[in-house]
Amino acid sequence: MQHSMISSTLAAVSLRDLALVQAVHRLGSFNRAARAMHISPSGLSHQVQKVELALGAPLFERGGRHIVPTAGGQQLLQQIDAVLAAAEHLQQVARAGAAAFGGELRLGLPASLGPYLLPHLIAPFPQHFPGARLGISEGKPRGLLRRLQEGELDAVLAPPAPAISGIARRPLFAEPWELMLRADHPLAGQRSIGMDQLDPAEATLMAESHADGLDGTGGEHGHVQDVSLESLAALVSLRGGYALVPALAHERLASMPNIVLARLKGHTPGRDIALYWRDASPWQTDLQAFAELLRKLARQRPGLRVSGTKLPAG
Repeated sequence: MQHSMISSTLAAVSLRDLALVQAVHRLGSFNRAARAMHISPSGLSHQVQKVELALGAPLFERGGRHIVPTAGGQQLLQQIDAVLAAAEHLQQVARAGAAAFGGELRLGLPASLGPYLLPHLIAPFPQHFPGARLGISEGKPRGLLRRLQEGELDAVLAPPAPAISGIARRPLFAEPWELMLRADHPLAGQRSIGMDQLDPAEATLMAESHADGLDGTGGEHGHVQDVSLESLAALVSLRGGYALVPALAHERLASMPNIVLARLKGHTPGRDIALYWRDASPWQTDLQAFAELLRKLARQRPGLRVSGTKLPAG
């Protein structure tokens, strides 16, 4: 599109103005959007009206408790999202030549992985990517992948997920579960324990581990969701029983009082970890190199197995 085809009114609309409109749409409220964007509600309303005037059409239905787009506004909002995404990509490409990842890799990790992997990653990262900073966000895999899609993160470490349009993934490593028991458990003296020796009613499980041979659906199974591994250890210490925990957390959990760890016999259940990033990222080469660094680190950690080239869908 030539510049002469853009009206002077529309040319006066800034990317900040479009971001304010996007915030109203995302949050469904002028007040919430104003707080999130650090602007007064009246100032936000004025800027949204400015955009509507430039486009020649209302974007939102006003008057209700929840702001919703008009029929025509829905299509315009999709175009606004595209303009902002293109602007972010433009900025990323412009910075890409200066340093790896444009100077910062915004990495998302599950809370059950981050504290146990990062100590092994912090030191070698700047050696492999000089001038780049590592920014960390923890959360649930589904939420992290959504943030990746929306451009808030550059890459995510997570277990296998169904294929996502526009998202690439590279398998990294398989991490076995270990058995965490209270020190007075009858099996606590054994170095390795079979799954058939365990009573499902004694399990206190993470959401990630309950599908691996144990039915932790609540009630008598004591399935606990959304707790850190330290909290899980505290629950086992208080209640007794056992839990399945990832091998990378062995050193930290083994140091906790009243807790012992044991290996699982036979076919050991666990989780696969992959690196996800956007297909459109300008840092494809950097991300592939980062994946190789993580695979190298996995080879150095006892119990981890570097994954093959193909990762099955979750």
